[in-house]
Amino acid sequence: MKKVNITDVAKRAGVSVSTVSLVLRQKGKISEATIGKIRSAIDELGYVHNVAAANLRSNTSNLIGLIIDDFSDTFSLKVMASIVRNLELQGYMVFLGQPQNDELTLRHCLRSFLQQGVAGVIYLTCDHLSKKIPDPVIESHLPVVIVSKSGVEGAQDSVECNNREAGINITRYLIERGHRGIAYLGGNKRCLIREDRLQGYRYSLAQYGLPFREDWLPECEESTFAASAAVGDLLKKYNNITAILCHSPSAIIGCINGAHRIGRTIGKDIFLSQQISVAGFEDMMHINLTSPSLTYVSSPGEEAGYEAASLIIKKIKEPAQDFQRIVISSQLVLRESA
Repeated sequence: MKKVNITDVAKRAGVSVSTVSLVLRQKGKISEATIGKIRSAIDELGYVHNVAAANLRSNTSNLIGLIIDDFSDTFSLKVMASIVRNLELQGYMVFLGQPQNDELTLRHCLRSFLQQGVAGVIYLTCDHLSKKIPDPVIESHLPVVIVSKSGVEGAQDSVECNNREAGINITRYLIERGHRGIAYLGGNKRCLIREDRLQGYRYSLAQYGLPFREDWLPECEESTFAASAAVGDLLKKYNNITAILCHSPSAIIGCINGAHRIGRTIGKDIFLSQQISVAGFEDMMHINLTSPSLTYVSSPGEEAGYEAASLIIKKIKEPAQDFQRIVISSQLVLRESA
C-alpha cells in the first residue's frame, strides 16, 4: 500500500503543497474553508504528519521537558495535568522526568532532554524548605520555567502561589464571622509556605486589634495521628479557641478527629459552646467526603499549570524577553465547617 504524503493531500484538497504545509504547522493566514478542505483530505487519505521530521527540517521542536519532584503531592498533580493539557492544545508534547531530589540524576535528566531535542523545560519543585533552585536547572542552556508553591530566589522565570494573601483572606473571613480565638495547626517552622501564611494570619489579626499568640500555632509531623494529638492538647488547654486553620490535608483530618475525641463538634456556629470552626489550606483528593463539608483555600494548581505552559512557549519564541514572576491567588471555598 502506497504511503500517503503531503502531495497527495494537496491534490485531494485542490490546494498547493505549501498551503498544506502551512496548515500542518499552524502558520500563515489561511481561510477556515481551506483549512476545512485540507483537514477533510487528511482524514479521507489517512495521512499522518511526521512532526519529528518536520521539526528536523525547520530546526524547531515541539517537545517540552517536565521535571516533577513528588507524584504524591496533590498540588503538583494538578499542575502537571494542566501543563500537559495546555501544551497539547498548542501542539506540544511533554517528556516527563523525576530526579527525586538527586542532583546527579537531575543533571542526567536535563542532558537526556537535550539529547531528545526539547525546546524548553518546566521544573515543578516541591521544596518548601528553600527557595534556592538546583544548580543544574539554573545552568541549563534551555529556556526554563519554574513552578513553586513557596516561591524561588533570583531572577528566574517562575509561577508561584500567594500564600501570604491566602493567610490574610481566611483569617479575615473567620474574624468577620465573629471569631476571636483562631489557632493554626501543623507544619514546622522551617516550612516557607507556613511562614508566608502566618505572615498573612498575623497581619489580619493586627488589622482587627487581636493578639498574636505563639502558643496557638502548634507544629506537628505530617500525619493525622500527630495532628489529632496536637489539636486535642491545644483545645484542652485553651477553651477560648473557636477556630482552627489547618496547614495540610493530614492536619485537616487529624484536627477533625482530635476535636471529636474531646467532645467538640465541627461547624460554623460559634455560639454553641462545644462547636469549633475548621478551615484548611490545601485541596484533598476526597475533599467532598468530610462531614461537615470543609471550608478551604483551594491551591491554584490548574491556573499555575496554564500560566507555566503559556510562559514556556513565550520563552521559546522570544528567548531575549525579560524574566517574569507570575504570582497566583488562591480561592476561598466556603462550606459547612467554618
